[in-house]
Amino acid sequence: MEESNSKPRSKEFEKIPVTKVQRATKFVGTGVKIGSNYLKHYAKKLVNPDLTKEQLHEDNARDIYRSLSELKGSALKVAQMLSMDKNLLPAAYQQQFAMAQYSAPPLSFPLVVRTFQKNFDKTPEQIFDTFSRNASNAASMGQVHKATLNGKQLAVKIQYPGIADSVKSDLAMVKPIALSMFKLNPVEYDEYMKEVEMRMMEETDYVLELERSVDISTQSAHIPHLHFAKYYPELSCSKILTMDWMEGRPMGDVKTAELPGNKNQEIGQALWDFYDFQIHQLKAVHADPHPGNFIITPDHQLGIIDFGCVKVIPEAFYDTYFQLLDPHLLKDEERTTALFYKLRFIHEDDSPEEKKLFIEIFSKLVELLARPFAAETFDFSDRSYFEEVYRFGEEVSALKPLRESKKVRGVRDALYINRTYFGLYNMLHELKAKVRTGGS
Repeated sequence: MEESNSKPRSKEFEKIPVTKVQRATKFVGTGVKIGSNYLKHYAKKLVNPDLTKEQLHEDNARDIYRSLSELKGSALKVAQMLSMDKNLLPAAYQQQFAMAQYSAPPLSFPLVVRTFQKNFDKTPEQIFDTFSRNASNAASMGQVHKATLNGKQLAVKIQYPGIADSVKSDLAMVKPIALSMFKLNPVEYDEYMKEVEMRMMEETDYVLELERSVDISTQSAHIPHLHFAKYYPELSCSKILTMDWMEGRPMGDVKTAELPGNKNQEIGQALWDFYDFQIHQLKAVHADPHPGNFIITPDHQLGIIDFGCVKVIPEAFYDTYFQLLDPHLLKDEERTTALFYKLRFIHEDDSPEEKKLFIEIFSKLVELLARPFAAETFDFSDRSYFEEVYRFGEEVSALKPLRESKKVRGVRDALYINRTYFGLYNMLHELKAKVRTGGS
């Protein structure tokens, strides 16, 4: 696992608030700052009625990100997830929260040493021949250090202290911010956060991540232009994960113009084939598809890193959900309606007006999701497609009946699958890749 060392060094944290009281105090302090930002904004608006909320968003995004960066863990992970939804957040939040993908402030070295002593009864220097004091990258749940042992270059991922114990309480505390500032539906938030909590608890179990990393990388090794690290169980535990160091640059740092020939097409096809194989053959998928989890190697292969977030796809859900990708589905009204009931897009006790509205909304969403499968190939460089996706997303997020619905619209298992496709499509767009999707 590797990330670029060229990023500016962030301020290191000497400690993380661990107890519920410490973390709650931090959230309250953040709320006070946000309240102060609103007061400043409305005071200025009295003088200048034409003032937009741009500065307010920038101030709030900065203060929230700073607070979550110090807390680390699930709260920062939620910010990262929100940054991927361009239909939900103003640009200021997207830019700040996206830093959680691979640029969060790291922990200081003494805290890293303490984690090793607690889990191995040894310091990093007693285990490895060399071990970098500075983190090569830091994200929401852990950070990576470079090490060597017996001539091999290694990447060592260390989980932040107290993260596993704070997942549930953190998600509860971040709820008011998410509901009030981002206008999320409270019913859906409660339902989907149960799924988020399960995935995040899995992300704190590095023994499980080790098992899944080896399994998925081994079974996917036949796909051309992919590169996986070797993992080392004897140098890993529930809070520390050791693997080969992979040279390369984060995908988000590599401009398509920098790639020679048709390498962007090869990488894009490899990315598509990797996800297609996981979803339809393994029924388990790397469900954290953002540019911080992929690197471009010096020989222009796609390096896959960080299998912390994996969604295992239940068979019954698979059989229902993936009918949505059939380009012919929406031509059959009876089949579409029956499927929408199964997936809880509509409910039996909805009013006729609600059924009509939600069938229209989800039919359009399904058409957009399935469009890449409507032909043998799809050009993800097509800006008009993504503009249509974002425009429709903005329209839907503003719909009061959807935002204030007392019923969950969708099944919990779909949350990470939708997120996976959204992330995959966006990465392919950044690569300007024309991909063989195998559609009809």
